[in-house]
Amino acid sequence: MRAAPWPSSTAARRPPRTWRCRPAASGRELAVHFAVRRAVFVDEQALFAVQDRDRFDDDAATVHVVGVGDGGIGGVVRLYPLAEPGLWKGDRLAVLPPFRRGLLGAELVRYAVATAGARGGERMVAMIQVPNVRFFVDLGWRPAGDVEPYHGVDHRPMDIDLSQFNPRAR
Repeated sequence: MRAAPWPSSTAARRPPRTWRCRPAASGRELAVHFAVRRAVFVDEQALFAVQDRDRFDDDAATVHVVGVGDGGIGGVVRLYPLAEPGLWKGDRLAVLPPFRRGLLGAELVRYAVATAGARGGERMVAMIQVPNVRFFVDLGWRPAGDVEPYHGVDHRPMDIDLSQFNPRAR
């Protein structure tokens, strides 16, 4: 099975070798972005009862990223600036089950970090589910606080310095 144009939990025969991450380029891609999040955070993990969308999804500064491979979207992430100058938040990283063994999650995180830095960010923060902390540490993130419940599940606050991606910091 190829990367699904709509969320699917059907096992993939062979995930794409390379993923291309970019902002959703159309209303249809944005709908798929939201559908992937719903499949992971509502249907699979039950972190939200009906939907995971919030006020940040309607903010023009929010970047809704899709991971595209073999013509379909296999995962997503969103990022947006916070009120504190230079501070960005990355969240709603969601990869469909058939594509979790490949590089897609890491590519989405790297893309979000580089994008926030390129847009003037100095630091990015995120709330990371405890089983995924090591994955983020391996990508250069560091713990930024104690484990705490977030949407009913233990998460660790983490952050990453964006200076290497910020043209103003060079």
